[in-house]
Order: sequence, then structure tokens, then C-alpha cells
Amino acid sequence: MDFTNKTAISTGAASGMGLLFAQNFADLYGNVVMCDINEEVLNEKVKEINAKGKGKAVGVVCDVRDYNQVCAARDKAVTEFGSIDVMANFAGGYALRMLKVDTQQYPEFPDVPIEVFDWGLDVNLKGPFYFAHAVLSQMREQKSGLIINIGSISGAEGSSFGMEYPTAKAGLMYGLTKSIAQYGSKHGIRCVCVSPGPVLTREAMANMKTLMGRAAEPQEIIDLCLFIASDKGQFINGENIMIDGGRNAAPRWCR
Repeated sequence: MDFTNKTAISTGAASGMGLLFAQNFADLYGNVVMCDINEEVLNEKVKEINAKGKGKAVGVVCDVRDYNQVCAARDKAVTEFGSIDVMANFAGGYALRMLKVDTQQYPEFPDVPIEVFDWGLDVNLKGPFYFAHAVLSQMREQKSGLIINIGSISGAEGSSFGMEYPTAKAGLMYGLTKSIAQYGSKHGIRCVCVSPGPVLTREAMANMKTLMGRAAEPQEIIDLCLFIASDKGQFINGENIMIDGGRNAAPRWCR
């Protein structure tokens, strides 16, 4: 794979899979616009990528819940590199964990303050929606582009407690991805959702059962994203691809 003269925006790019995608894309000689709210760590990671001398990286402090900041990230990509070839929506997270909610104080779904779920819906669903709206004008002008959404096995399974997370992920997997693909078809734009099962970005993920008896390594998820973005993956469009070790295929009692 070679992404020379191609530009990708990656959100959540100071850590986790958003960072890993940016690192891999740049290692394959692409340009990356790395978006995150953690400015200090973001700048450090940008410097590390540029020090390799392969692809080029720029950092943009961006809260995906703020449409103006989203548009600023889009504009930075166009100003710096002239195009947006891949938009990778990695920013997200389970609100109860990210906001460190005391589940003993709030033991069930109706007990959790609604502001917690607002955060989760905004980051996990509105963020990708905002970026899609922002970058599609540029991609339409280019007559090309790819939006990669990141779903989750949770979007297929649901949750009785942290309901905002599967709700948001299902929206990406089935509503937003297909809708963007439909709109983009007349402009040479594709949209694909990659939906992981358990991934070893946290140790606890090893406890989730799969038919393969393990969780995924983060690189396995990124390899799929890179394939979709490459010349070899151009016929994939409008689809939600589960990469879950067979968890979604497992009998319910196995979980």
C-alpha cells in the first residue's frame, strides 16, 4: 500500500486506534491531520511521526462535539495538503467509563445523569456526523473521498445500562454509513463502517468472549481500515464490516 499524496484526517489521534491509524498512514507516505483534545500529547505524537521522514503530520486541537472546531480541522487539512482523501472517525468512548461515573451511586440506566449520556451521544454519533457534513463539501469538489466510521459489536448487541454507546454505534453502522454512501455515489465518495468486537486497547477487553477465544490486537483493526482506503479496497462501499472474532455469530448463551 502506498498513500503518497493522499491525506487523511484521524480523530482521537493522540492515543489508541486513532493514533495507530495516523502512524500507519504516514508510514505508508500519506499526510495526516491528527485531531484530539489533548494538545500536549497530540503535539508530541505529531513530532514523532514527522521525525520519521515518511508522511507528514499536522495536529489540530479539536473537540468533535463543536462543529466550528470540526470545520477548522477540515480547513487545516485543505490548506496544508490540498485534499481530504480519507476521513477516519476514531474519537469515541463509553461515557460511563470516560467520565468516571460512580456506578454504585448510579446503579441503573434511569439513575445516571442525562448529561453523561449527552456526552456519549455527542462524541460517538454527532462527532462523526459533524465531520461527515464538514468534509463532504471538499470531497464533492474533489469528486473522490472515503469516510471510515468506527462502529462496535455493542451496536449489534445493545446494553441495559450504558445505552448511549450502542445507540450511537448502531446509528453509525446502519444509518449514517449507508446514507453517506448513497449521497456520495454520484460524487465518487465512499463510506464504510468498521465495527470491532473486543480490542486490546484495554486489558479488560480480553474478558469478552469470541469464537476465536481472544480479543483483537489494535493493528488488526487498522489493517482492515488501511485495506479499505487502499487501491485494493475500492469496491467496498456502504457496508458495515464486523471484525469481532466471530462474537456476533456466537450463540447468545456463549456470551
